[in-house]
Amino acid sequence: MEQNEVILQMVDICKAFDGNQALDHVNFELGAREIHGLLGGNGAGKTTLMNVLYGLYKQDSGDILLKGKKLRIASPRDAIRNGIGMVHQHFLQINNWSVVQNVVLGSSVQNKWTMNLAPEVAKLQKLCDRFAIDIDLQVEVGELPMGTRQKVEILKALYRGVDILILDEPTTNLTPQEVDALFVSLKVMVDEGLSIVFITHKLREVLSVCDRITLLRNGKNVTCMPRSEANEETLVRGMVGEDLNVKDSVIFSKEIREGTKIDEVVTPVLEVKGLRHVTEQGIERLKDVTFSIHPGEIFGIAGVAGNGQLELAETLVGVQSKAGGTIKYNGRELNMVTAELLQQGLTYIPEDRLGDGYLPKVNVAQNLILGAQHKQPYSKNGFIDWRKVFEASWEMIKEYNIKTSGPKDTAANLSGGNIQRVMIARAFSHVGDSLMLAHCPTRGLDIPSMDFVYKKLLARKMQGYATLLISEDLDELLLLCDRIGVMYRGELVGILHRSQFDKYEIGRMMSGVKS
Repeated sequence: MEQNEVILQMVDICKAFDGNQALDHVNFELGAREIHGLLGGNGAGKTTLMNVLYGLYKQDSGDILLKGKKLRIASPRDAIRNGIGMVHQHFLQINNWSVVQNVVLGSSVQNKWTMNLAPEVAKLQKLCDRFAIDIDLQVEVGELPMGTRQKVEILKALYRGVDILILDEPTTNLTPQEVDALFVSLKVMVDEGLSIVFITHKLREVLSVCDRITLLRNGKNVTCMPRSEANEETLVRGMVGEDLNVKDSVIFSKEIREGTKIDEVVTPVLEVKGLRHVTEQGIERLKDVTFSIHPGEIFGIAGVAGNGQLELAETLVGVQSKAGGTIKYNGRELNMVTAELLQQGLTYIPEDRLGDGYLPKVNVAQNLILGAQHKQPYSKNGFIDWRKVFEASWEMIKEYNIKTSGPKDTAANLSGGNIQRVMIARAFSHVGDSLMLAHCPTRGLDIPSMDFVYKKLLARKMQGYATLLISEDLDELLLLCDRIGVMYRGELVGILHRSQFDKYEIGRMMSGVKS
């Protein structure tokens, strides 16, 4: 098969959900032995398009052709039968099962009554050797780092004999070293005859590893080009249109910023010493965590998801109880509940916007003042001044581009991205709050909205306010932070100043190697 031969075509694919057009006559093609990047911002339609190809969704109209023949894909089983596999962003794995048990789960094995998996192990070992996948087939999946757990998912697809492999945001939970290793593996797979669809919103990734790039925006095709013709600015323009001034953006700024100089004489805004958290089951989730944040500093927390970041945030804001250690806010030890902390000048953007960030049954205005309803200018003599609430709400709706009919609109009508905008508007409108705890604040936002948030965070810094930024996006932390602490299995394994930033050093720390 020639390298440029088209083996898969998706023609005029349309898909709507509850009247919202997610895919509008989208076209996509994949060549033999090709890594094809499917690029776009959040909500562009990338994953939806590939979910159609994998049989998770049925297109409303349009055709799928495999090697020139029309294909009907009604389920993932149909897709796999036709050689199409998909590795999702979030893995479905049984932690206390071995790699081989997880891989063969749901397939037909030779010895299903005795569960002697020796033939399957032999087959899997051949696949590992062929595709340069270094993995212990007998180890329990729960003991593996995230990059290796991703290899288990890829091995699942290869075991089922796929020729086309779809990877959905495959680098989200990987360290920089694991990203590099993944790219090497993909090139080996292509050399061995596979074709790969690489879904991402990260420009550097498609420019590093993809042969061609298809760009989607708002469920429509924008362009398709070979990597040799692509550059960062061209792709940005395609992703956001004219909504972002690239020259004035923080994301694409070439300015080299120095980290805030820490004045040890000045009392830290937040001082954490020996912080511990133990679950009701007796599992230690935070182990002797110690750090401080000073006025005018953005302090970042990096780490692969699930290494104690949520427990740290919720313990700091009083949602979860500490088992030991001290937390001082502006020199005063904290043992208060969340409502009191908010009254004392703490601003919190939670990670779970649906569970913790908003109230769906009340209106947008009530969500925008949540936590500050007893503060000026919203409250006077113990009563809420609704005229001022609605005036302020209209201003926030305009400034933060919240798509809603108005402050009295029920919050349940908002999309996920607009819920995130409500939380961000609420947090940044609390002028004078000396500490912001922002946990994945840009998740679900498009590039212009992310850039807007970055500018707001840097403006807070210039005003002398402190920010704790917890993020799974290492590029985001490297861009904004003065110092970065790295968490691994509940421990803070090291803290780096901006002058020491190195993504591979941080990657080693994310794997548990102490600085």
